Amino acid sequence: MNATVDEIAPDLFRITCFVERANFQFSSFLVRDEEPLLYHTNLRGLFPEIKAGVESVLDPATIRWVGFSHFESDECGALNDWLGIATHAEPFCSFVGARTSIGDFSDRPPRVLGADERIQTGSHTFQVIETKHVPHGWDASLLFEESSSTLFCSDLVGQGGNVEALTEGDIVGRSEDYTQRQSEGPMSGAVPFTGETIPILERLAAMNPTTLACMHGSSFTGDGGQVLRDFGTILQRLNSKNRH
Repeated sequence: MNATVDEIAPDLFRITCFVERANFQFSSFLVRDEEPLLYHTNLRGLFPEIKAGVESVLDPATIRWVGFSHFESDECGALNDWLGIATHAEPFCSFVGARTSIGDFSDRPPRVLGADERIQTGSHTFQVIETKHVPHGWDASLLFEESSSTLFCSDLVGQGGNVEALTEGDIVGRSEDYTQRQSEGPMSGAVPFTGETIPILERLAAMNPTTLACMHGSSFTGDGGQVLRDFGTILQRLNSKNRH
């Protein structure tokens, strides 16, 4: 399969493989800047395709930063493959991510970003936001680019199918269908619902993102805060339904 490459915001490229047997897209996001940044290394099995997509934009050896939300194969399975070709690249993650997995897994020590720290890549400024158990795992965090108000939201608002790269349409409706089917099958509980889920989503929404870089399915441009609030309502409703 070949990766598709789409510029979904200035200097932000969505590099995506559609896995037909899963009816699912897997996206990495590349930020072209003085210090290029890759978010989601993607699966090791997709490394050649994602690498080819990156090569259509810039030299992969120039990647300086590699980030991801949580320890999972599609998030960081190919981390060491990328570190092998980008010899100056530095992985970055949350404190819990470094302590529980990445500090041991990574061939290069990760940089831990605290709440008040930023990464400057040139014209872009990035902030890591700890979002424990949102979307998955104790180590979860998300990435926010301040100048363009872009939230790299990992598995949040995930959608199935081979859909368009970017939309202003109803990704919440698509995500509700996908999330409900997940909740009824062997992947039930994939996005846990805790007492902190809605406050975390509200905190993200209050940042007023105008682009949501979704790992699975279409990315979104528009009122990203409302999308996140609506997604929280879906999770709350499905949790209530499953408890009864």
